[in-house]
Amino acid sequence: MKQADFVSLVMPFKDKVFRLAKRLLVSREEAEDATQEILLKLWKHNKKIEDYRNVEAFSMTMTKNFCLDRLKSKQAQNLKIVHSNYTDHNASLQKQVETRDSVDWVSKIMEDLPEQQKIIVQLRDIEAYEFAEIAKMLDMNETAIRVNLSRARKTIREKLTSTHKHGIT
Repeated sequence: MKQADFVSLVMPFKDKVFRLAKRLLVSREEAEDATQEILLKLWKHNKKIEDYRNVEAFSMTMTKNFCLDRLKSKQAQNLKIVHSNYTDHNASLQKQVETRDSVDWVSKIMEDLPEQQKIIVQLRDIEAYEFAEIAKMLDMNETAIRVNLSRARKTIREKLTSTHKHGIT
């Protein structure tokens, strides 16, 4: 595989790899390092890469495994999530502050979710993968994915509602 072919294959999902790594590793720098590491591993095995039916799904699985290994070895619990996936340029300043606050609360709530639920929410709700793709990546059945996603969403909804009602969690 030539470098140009590799780049055209990998570039469309490179940002998804980064976002998953950032969700799991929390730190932007750690996520950038993880993304580079995954791309490097893919390049080292570029002769085998054509054997995979879905290189994107394979890359996401590699990312998940790499990040979980990294967390086990480094114990990076002291880093803070700052998730800025959403910006609305037409909103008023008050609305922007409220929206940013809500996104921050959801990120904080997601920090406390079990690892598996956190990954499933990231892949389904943020990266927009289909249930079948997530099931392959995580080596789970689709029913288990749906149950975990439902539980995670319920937890997020309840804690966010409680926060908005009382101003604290």
